[in-house]
Amino acid sequence: MFSACRAPIDMPVLDAGEMESLRGWIGRSSEAEDLVTPRLVGGFRATFAPYLAPSGKDEAPLGLHWCLAPDAEPMAGLGPDGHAAKGSLLPPVSLPRRMWAGGELELHAPLRLGDKVLRRSTIADIAAKQGRSGPLCFVTLRNEFSTARGLALSERHDIVYRGAPDPGSTRAPAARSEQPQAERSWRVPASPVLLFRYSALTFNGHRIHYDEPYATGTEGYPGLVVHGPLQATLLLNLVATAGATMPFRFRYRALSALIGGSAFDIQARRGQGSIEGWTQNAGGVTCMEGMATSLA
Repeated sequence: MFSACRAPIDMPVLDAGEMESLRGWIGRSSEAEDLVTPRLVGGFRATFAPYLAPSGKDEAPLGLHWCLAPDAEPMAGLGPDGHAAKGSLLPPVSLPRRMWAGGELELHAPLRLGDKVLRRSTIADIAAKQGRSGPLCFVTLRNEFSTARGLALSERHDIVYRGAPDPGSTRAPAARSEQPQAERSWRVPASPVLLFRYSALTFNGHRIHYDEPYATGTEGYPGLVVHGPLQATLLLNLVATAGATMPFRFRYRALSALIGGSAFDIQARRGQGSIEGWTQNAGGVTCMEGMATSLA
C-alpha cells in the first residue's frame, strides 16, 4: 500500500448499505479484444529499452499486456483526477481516489506480434478495510488473456479506493528500507517523458502521472507519481533476466509511492526457489516488491 497522509477529522465511512450494494457487483464480467501490433510493440520497446528481458523472434516484451484493450471513456465521463468517474465494470465506490495496490500474474506463454488477444475480466471480490488515512475499499479483478493458441496469462489485479486528501496536507515520507544485497540492478531515470509515454501506451489519464500542479497541490504528493504497472513491468523484466522462465508466477505489491524526477533502482536477487525483486527510490525506500516462482 502507498503511505498514508494525515487523516481528516471527519473521516468518510463505507456503511453497511453501500458495502452490500457493492458486493452485488462480484461476479460481473466483461470482454475486450486488441491486437499486438508492430506500432504498439515498437512504442513499448522504445519506452523501456534497455530495461527489457531478452525475447524470442516475434515475441512481445513482458508487461505488454497492461497496454492492451485499455478503457477508453469519453471525456465527459472522466472524474477530476482524469480517471473514468465510474467504469462500466468497476463498481461505483464512493471513495474518490483509485490506484494500484498489487497483484499476481501467471505467465504461461508469450504474446506474439500479430496476436488477437481476448481479455476476460471478472470482479472476484470487494472488501472494506480501515487504513491510517481513513476507510479503504479493495476490489479484486481477475483477468485472463487468451490468443488463438490458448491462455497466455492470467492475472489477479488488486485495486484500492481511498478518500480525498485533507486540503493542504502533504504525505509523510516513508522510512528507508533495508533490503538484501542485490545481484542484478537497473538504474532507471524517472523523467516526466517516461511517465508521459507510459500513460500514452496504457491510455491512462490519471493526472498524478503528468500534471505536477495537480499531483502536488490536490493529491499532496511531492511530485509526479511513477505508475504501479510501470514499476511492475520493470520488475517482471528484471526477474526474467535473472532467470525466471515460463511458465512462472509473479506476485507484486506496492508499498510506497515512487516519485518521479530522479533515478530509481530496480533490483533482484535469487532466493530459495524464487527470484525476489524490488524498486527503490534515491533515498533507499522500497516502493514495490515482487517475487517470481516457477509454475512447472
